[in-house]
Amino acid sequence: MKLERRVALITGAGSGIGRGSALMFAREGARIAVADIDEASAAETARQIKEQGGEALAIGADVGNPEHAQAMVEAALRRWGAIDILYNNAATEGPICFAAQITIEQFDRVIGVNLRGTWLAMKYALPAMMEKRRGSILNVSSLAGLKATPGGAAYVASKFAVIGITQAVAIEYGKYNIRANCIIPGWIETPMVHRLFGAALPQSSVTAPPLRRIGQPQDVAKAALFLVSDDADYITGTVFTVDGGINAGDHGP
Repeated sequence: MKLERRVALITGAGSGIGRGSALMFAREGARIAVADIDEASAAETARQIKEQGGEALAIGADVGNPEHAQAMVEAALRRWGAIDILYNNAATEGPICFAAQITIEQFDRVIGVNLRGTWLAMKYALPAMMEKRRGSILNVSSLAGLKATPGGAAYVASKFAVIGITQAVAIEYGKYNIRANCIIPGWIETPMVHRLFGAALPQSSVTAPPLRRIGQPQDVAKAALFLVSDDADYITGTVFTVDGGINAGDHGP
């Protein structure tokens, strides 16, 4: 097993990509701290992990809240004494409108979850990783973090910044044998994508990827597993796209 006896803290693990990754990591031997703002969803993911024979701890946490972020990390450390893998998956899409129409509260919330939450989890987990002199951090950006799209300025800003902070951490903490990488999902069938596009996305000739199918959470989970495992032990500071080919360029139906 690729992650035997390792401890993985995964945020936003109550559904979608986070849940898919948590289940896959557990099958590969990891002990999973399942964090989500929806504690009931976190508990359901933990239940599924235990049902398949794994170890899991459900944690309710708003990652943008410093007290919650610190408590989330401390809960995993109390339970297992280490955090070997930090997977910052939690995110919010925010409002769909032009930049001047975003309220200050909406902007702060998107940046608070997507960027501040990613930084806070790293802030509190990195000292434990430094003590062990090893660790793997995986932060989730977006295609919107590579190329801006209209109607999502706060989300775009947050996801561009996630790439930057990931690469900064990779540079700063490599000497402690801590790796930091960024994964970029394309159109993946998750609650967020359904909130944004409803049932239209799979049929759209505009957004349909060259591989001609919408991604599933396990597609991202398989790439994430590689990046956090020893198979990728010489990979850090990279941006890894899992998008069915969308980012390869313009393409027709």
